[in-house]
Amino acid sequence: MTERAAANTAFRPHWALRHPQLQSILASKSPRRKHWLKRGSRMEAVARFHELDAGNGVRLCGYHSSQERPRGLAVLIHGWEGSHESSYLYSMACTLFAAGYNVFRLNLRDHGGSHHLNREMFHSARIDEVIGAIKAVRAFDTTDPLTLIGFSLGGSFSLRVGLHGPAQGLQPALAIGISPAINPRSTVVAIDTGPHIFRWYFTEKWRETVRAKLAAWPDLNTQPLLQDKTLLGITTRFAETHTEYGALDPYFAVYTLSAEQLHESPTPLAILTAADDPVIPIADFLELRVRGSLKALDITPYGGHCGFIENFGLQSWAERRVLELLSSDSNA
Repeated sequence: MTERAAANTAFRPHWALRHPQLQSILASKSPRRKHWLKRGSRMEAVARFHELDAGNGVRLCGYHSSQERPRGLAVLIHGWEGSHESSYLYSMACTLFAAGYNVFRLNLRDHGGSHHLNREMFHSARIDEVIGAIKAVRAFDTTDPLTLIGFSLGGSFSLRVGLHGPAQGLQPALAIGISPAINPRSTVVAIDTGPHIFRWYFTEKWRETVRAKLAAWPDLNTQPLLQDKTLLGITTRFAETHTEYGALDPYFAVYTLSAEQLHESPTPLAILTAADDPVIPIADFLELRVRGSLKALDITPYGGHCGFIENFGLQSWAERRVLELLSSDSNA
């Protein structure tokens, strides 16, 4: 794989699409569906739902699309409160499938309508079950190379599977984080103090999840989680009452990723992020270099959060870049 400098100016969106909020909204909202519905028809025709044994009684689920002569297997992981149907993930899946890759779109716990599968609530430190789920995917799709591609919080999971998976018998060829949340505290603060639309979006989606969890498990004590109005307050209460860590700081510490961890990963890693991301502060990435296991670090001036929309056809530069990374990785 060819190493890249951190600054990347290859992404040049139309000037009218450069605003970070617009980029972020286009990443996940309905206008992109028209762009990929036709492209996704072949992938959907062969998509199969799988309920996965992730170990220790945990069940996760997702959709697998395979083809006769695959170039590899790509496992995609959505962001917090996203799913296998999130526009940014679905569009990437369509691109990868069209390029010849088998695709598995994984739903994290309590995402994609899976609130009923596990009693305990999702939290961001549950890395072992994600590794277990991907190992379960490998039981029926052994295609190599295996690539992980995650977005936002899913980007953090992708990178952490790269870090911890090999010790549990899962060795990806490459793990890619797109707009990855590598410092959860700074992400939560950025959402609380940034544009109101993002705080409203995430807190409302959280309330929907809490209600869906309560509907699936009526005796679960989730009602207090609806009281706080800031994401930091919600997360603090949640860490204290619904995680094994008992407090916010130790909870955040478990899934904060340091430069040293990323540079010394047992799996090759790549990161794509934007300097204008309103959700993931660019300061989180300033200690990183293209060095050691971090084979690519693309920081674009524009792109917002998981956006990277190039033109009015709603095409994504991130998808082209991922294909480049996969191609150069296969030729390394």
